[in-house]
Amino acid sequence: MRLALLQHRVGRYDGLAGWAAAFDRCIAEAAAAGGELLVLPEYATLDSIAAPLADLATELNEACALHDAIIGVMRAVAERHAIWLLGGSLPVRQADGSVINHAPLVTPDGRVGFQDKRRPTRFEAELWGIAPGAPPGVFETPWGRIGVCICYDTEFPPLARAQVTAGAWLLLAPTCTDTRAGFNRVRLSAQARALENQCYVAVATTVGDAPFLAALDENHGYAAVFGPVDRGFPEDGVLARGPMDTPGWLYADLDPARLTAVRQDGAVLNHRDYPGPPEPCAVIPLCR
Repeated sequence: MRLALLQHRVGRYDGLAGWAAAFDRCIAEAAAAGGELLVLPEYATLDSIAAPLADLATELNEACALHDAIIGVMRAVAERHAIWLLGGSLPVRQADGSVINHAPLVTPDGRVGFQDKRRPTRFEAELWGIAPGAPPGVFETPWGRIGVCICYDTEFPPLARAQVTAGAWLLLAPTCTDTRAGFNRVRLSAQARALENQCYVAVATTVGDAPFLAALDENHGYAAVFGPVDRGFPEDGVLARGPMDTPGWLYADLDPARLTAVRQDGAVLNHRDYPGPPEPCAVIPLCR
């Protein structure tokens, strides 16, 4: 699999149409480079709203109002460029009025499924009122099962373990962090999840300053792919990483067979020796 991870500079566009045109150009670049599964960071679509310098509540309401239109753009772009797309994450208002943060996985034929963020951060829960989402699941893909751990969820080992136990060999971690400390918490957690599960974990992040948005005013980080720290892998477990706070795509070619080999004959067998039962984990349907 050729994986493409976006270091997304938060932008300012002329309404939804302007955002959609820029989004299509961005996806076209990665598709032309051979990207098969493209990963955007958490809240990467929040800059599609047309209310610059808004307060947090207004931004959240506008983002929720645009949810279905944004998913429609993602489906059209995935079909046009024949790629699998993890469209970062975006807020959605549910029937009971609560708001959750979830990540859409879109197929080349326009089907879509969602992984919820299970553990909102203090900012999300206390300032935005984001509620916890559903437990972790896995997606069926042409390359096998994959899971999604949205940002803060990477810091809770049982969530990732449930997905790996359900067959995920790759965990995608779309993230949005406003300090380097916050980014490093996610980075170190992603590395730990790759080590203890002997799997791949891939991080995509927002970058740059956006003073015109209340929620995404400052963004730090870099995209990276981590693997086991063992035989057949780099000594630090880092397979690829981008430059800090710099926009662009990062590419990595991943082979699940390398994980099978290290799980069978590694210097240690973390995957086998992991303690305790996992959380329940179901296969997430991809629907039209």
